[in-house]
Amino acid sequence: MDDKKDTINAELTTLNHLLQDRDFAMALAQAQEASYYKSQGQEIPDFFIVLEKTVLRPFADEKIATNLAGFIALECGVGYLVASKGESLIYWLRKIIENKLPEVEWLVLNRFANATWKAGQPFRGLERIAKENFISANFLPQSEIEKDRQQLKAAAQLLLEKLESKKDSSNISQWEAVQTLMQDRNFAMEMAAHLEAAYFMGIGEMVPAFLDPTDQNKTVEKDVLEEKTAINLAGFFALESGISYLAQTQSVTPSETLEAISKESLSPDHKNLILRLANATWKAGQPFRSLERIQRPNFIPFDLLSDSEVEKDWVQIKSAGNMVSAHFGN
Repeated sequence: MDDKKDTINAELTTLNHLLQDRDFAMALAQAQEASYYKSQGQEIPDFFIVLEKTVLRPFADEKIATNLAGFIALECGVGYLVASKGESLIYWLRKIIENKLPEVEWLVLNRFANATWKAGQPFRGLERIAKENFISANFLPQSEIEKDRQQLKAAAQLLLEKLESKKDSSNISQWEAVQTLMQDRNFAMEMAAHLEAAYFMGIGEMVPAFLDPTDQNKTVEKDVLEEKTAINLAGFFALESGISYLAQTQSVTPSETLEAISKESLSPDHKNLILRLANATWKAGQPFRSLERIQRPNFIPFDLLSDSEVEKDWVQIKSAGNMVSAHFGN
């Protein structure tokens, strides 16, 4: 048992190094984009050819995107609880708000929150992957874990208020109501402001204005190649969160999970978890590219997605898994 613990720790440490390695991020993003085009039967473009070196993005969009991670984590994480444990979306939201959620469920929700937070960081600047807290959630201090819990609770509070009229409705009706909210720009701003306020209150600081009138005209300059890299890292962040979660909760080494992914022998529940993490990390990146992207027909709850959309994420997971496995000597 000690040998297995040592292996898990060593492989998670390797994952930490990969998470913070800019060269690996660029190489993986290139491979991820290639795997996507290949799976769609399209010609693979040169990853490093970009029309412009920089692009201007709305400041307001980035601020909203930065603060939506907790909501996206909640939506995808609670979806996993509904699918794996039963009950309804509203049932789990109430458990969160009333502080009645068992620790085992909190753990999985925290992994969704960590995954969506990670997915947003390289959009803000690829240098952010070198931050000291950009590591496997298994190694995070409790203070960082608690920040995510506060965000999840705050998101649950506002979402439950919006779903009050659906409390006696079917699961599918509740998810359809969530879809309407997810694609609403005004709700995105309301939720983002709510979560930023929760963050400042959580650290005992005065809550600033979320956006003032002048912010609506501000832009931020983004490196196009870095943004392209960020877009194609979502699958890796989902994979890392999933395999590190299974290492902690099931004592499965990351290399064992990667082998199961490669051989298509992953259990249905574990595959479901990783696919939902992939959907969460993809969603977390969309508003950074443009807030208008939340209105796309595939920006919806996981349970309402078509099989073809889910398969796209699985292609990305398998591609990322192949690259990560090489660093474990498999």
